[in-house]
Amino acid sequence: MSSDPWGRVDETGTVYVRTSEGEKVVGSWQAGSPEEALAYFERKYEGLVVEIGLLEKRVKTTDLSAKDAMAAIDHIRGQIDEHHAVGDLEALSSRLDALVASVEARREERKAQKAKQTDEARHAKEALVAEAEELAQSEQWRAAGERLRALVDTWKGLPRLDRKSDDELWHRFSHARSAFSKRRKAHFAALDAQREVARQTKERLVAEAESLSGSTDWGPTAARYRELMAEWKAAGRAQREHEEDLWNRFRGAQDIFFAARSGVFAERDAEQSENLKLKEELAVEAEKLVPVTDLKGARAAFRSINERWEAIGHVPRDDRPKVEGRMHAVERAIQEAEETEWRRTNPEARARAEGLTGQLQAAVDKLRAQIDAARAAGNNAKADKLSRELEGRQALLDQALKGLEEFGG
Repeated sequence: MSSDPWGRVDETGTVYVRTSEGEKVVGSWQAGSPEEALAYFERKYEGLVVEIGLLEKRVKTTDLSAKDAMAAIDHIRGQIDEHHAVGDLEALSSRLDALVASVEARREERKAQKAKQTDEARHAKEALVAEAEELAQSEQWRAAGERLRALVDTWKGLPRLDRKSDDELWHRFSHARSAFSKRRKAHFAALDAQREVARQTKERLVAEAESLSGSTDWGPTAARYRELMAEWKAAGRAQREHEEDLWNRFRGAQDIFFAARSGVFAERDAEQSENLKLKEELAVEAEKLVPVTDLKGARAAFRSINERWEAIGHVPRDDRPKVEGRMHAVERAIQEAEETEWRRTNPEARARAEGLTGQLQAAVDKLRAQIDAARAAGNNAKADKLSRELEGRQALLDQALKGLEEFGG
């Protein structure tokens, strides 16, 4: 008979393991000496030690689910309960008990984390819905449309809630987008209708202008052309594909008439040359307003110059494009300055830019904290994954900050 502190082999070859509850039969050994029998079952014990150690490491350092961890624990515990190994089986059971407690604590931690993530996702989606419902009333058709598309992308990146809550929030979100689309469609349909009316009106004006182009009744015909021009301006813009062609025909008819009149009244050439000189002087005066440093003053000054310009009268036809082009260039510069000032002082656009920047900054800060936590926990794989996500968020933040600089802050 052979024995050691944790087991023995009797004269029949039966192997026993010692426990606090007494000896338990491990098995029977007939193939060799009692020492070999004990060594065999001690190796099985060492195998259980290794298996438990590996499981402890997996529970501590990997994303092993609680369900899988408990299944592995139950499997090992079954082997211990069957007493097919020689060693301190109760110590192994104690380690398994501690591991069960660790798994349960981790399960609760994950449950709390999931609840927190769900709550954050709920608040994020509620915020998206609120913004979408506000945008649904906007008349900034392009900007609001682009923002709504961005909100959809943000929504897709958020985790799902419970089905009822998610469906309710999505219904409100989708309804807001549909309401905006419906209003935008109605707006542009009305705009198209207005432009069609303008096209028909301008077709009529073009027809009359062309019928008058051969008239030699200079005074009344010139007066009628001025009336037609006023009606043209009052008609509004036609569709883009028609506007330029209609204008070319309308202006061409006037050019034919006024060219003929100029030919008949050659004596007016001197007057038109003087007009050109005066307009060139006005163009020089207007060009001094550029670059625009005082928008209000520039507008007032240009308005005064333009009134004097309109009062001067015609210039020689060949010189008209150049001198008018100089005035148009100044007018465009003032318009661009107005647009820049509007963009810079638009509180709604600034608020959206600041809000987006704040959200992105918070996301970047959160990711950095998560990366530090993952590194500290030795989870480099998770940290690397979060770092790649941080690069994308940081790029978006840099772009948002650059856009915010346009508002002077």
